[in-house]
Amino acid sequence: MSDLTLRLAGNSDTGRVRKHNEDCIALRPDLGLVVLADGMGGHRAGEVASGLAVQAVIDELERALAESPLVSGVDNSPPYLNPARGGDEDGAEAVYLALNTVAQANTLVYQSAQASPEHAGMGTTLVLALFAAGSVTIAHVGDSRAYRLRDSHLERLTHDHSLVEEAVRKGMFTLEEAQRNFGKNIITRALGIGPDVDTDVQQFAMHSGDLYLLCSDGLTDVIGDADLRLALQDFGANLDQAVQDLIALANTRGGHDNISVVLAHYQPHIASNPTG
Repeated sequence: MSDLTLRLAGNSDTGRVRKHNEDCIALRPDLGLVVLADGMGGHRAGEVASGLAVQAVIDELERALAESPLVSGVDNSPPYLNPARGGDEDGAEAVYLALNTVAQANTLVYQSAQASPEHAGMGTTLVLALFAAGSVTIAHVGDSRAYRLRDSHLERLTHDHSLVEEAVRKGMFTLEEAQRNFGKNIITRALGIGPDVDTDVQQFAMHSGDLYLLCSDGLTDVIGDADLRLALQDFGANLDQAVQDLIALANTRGGHDNISVVLAHYQPHIASNPTG
């Protein structure tokens, strides 16, 4: 029998330039959840927005999963959606949970901004991974990213909601041309800036040994995919060290923004056969 075993590590750093950390992360192995938000807004409103969004995600998932039967793996692995319902239903439910959770977080941040003049216009990026029944569901808004390292191959699983990336995808400019024309940090979607939010959701089957990275643009603005892959390949069994090494590398290259890194390593546990 194969059961879900998920090891998690993460940290968030202010960087070398910013006075406040407007990023927020949460690791909830009991929910099979990792989430990261990168806030924006003056007078520390970005810090408020990202914190509200992450807490809203946790609260909504706790509420929803409390109403759904859960099955725990062995060795303190996280609970996940009941696989007895069937793979298709599990996948649909996880997608629904992700979409609904982000929508609830958007409503909370938006309403909080409307109610507080000093927080008017605040918003945040958001990326979350929900691990359930052998698959991972990733939802994101903005330019915080999710990657997967599998068999030494690093793949970016999300597309930035930014003027730069949208211009490149449409074939209007090369990456370098788009960065010169638009700048790196102009995002086209954010959570909390309107009553509704357009969320991208994808679902992937997990393979033994997969390593998932969630990060804010404070990491990816200064570390390219090739260097990310090399750093993640060297992590060995020490996820905490890998997180610290990535943050230290980003700071070495300027630390111009807040830097947040979350890692999730999937390794099914093969239980012994009690009758063997």
